[in-house]
Amino acid sequence: MKRKAVFLDRDGTLNVDTAYPSRYEEIAIYPESFEAVKKLNQAGLLAVVVTNQSAVGRGLLTEDDLNDIHARLRASFASHDARLDAIYFCPHYALSADPRYREECACRKPSPGLALRAAADFGIDLGSSYMIGDKAEDIIFGMNIRAVPVLVLTGSGRESLAKLREQGLEPAYVAESILQAADWVLDRERRQAHDPL
Repeated sequence: MKRKAVFLDRDGTLNVDTAYPSRYEEIAIYPESFEAVKKLNQAGLLAVVVTNQSAVGRGLLTEDDLNDIHARLRASFASHDARLDAIYFCPHYALSADPRYREECACRKPSPGLALRAAADFGIDLGSSYMIGDKAEDIIFGMNIRAVPVLVLTGSGRESLAKLREQGLEPAYVAESILQAADWVLDRERRQAHDPL
């Protein structure tokens, strides 16, 4: 049986968006992120981070640096009894000086590549899953993979909402924070379980 996931953006959603952090010490996790992820875990939903990290392609940090940040991020959540099941990132930058990263890739959100990798790795039913993020690209990514897109108003959320509405696009839900977003997802899951189509 395929699993459901909640895809989570990183910067501006789980933690403060500080623009190209190169060390874990520059990451400030929103306190409610721990409880949000823990609730998703307890409900049996996978918590999968999908994040554009062009800082690698821009030469601002290496993939090893980024993997260290992500290992410590996961450890921080684990210390709060919350589990990030996986973290997928896009390191590409079309103007990169490094040919390894200089490409118009299929994994930079809103393209679906990161979700397709996660779906293959975990057996995820994308159409029954969710995407929570603060950027217009996150919401369009969610739509592109046929997941339920939820916008949070932290990070770039308010500007993103205006940008989406200019394009005639509307998230399934707009939340003040990741915790409110997680509560909405879980409430929707409960309602669907009691009242299946």
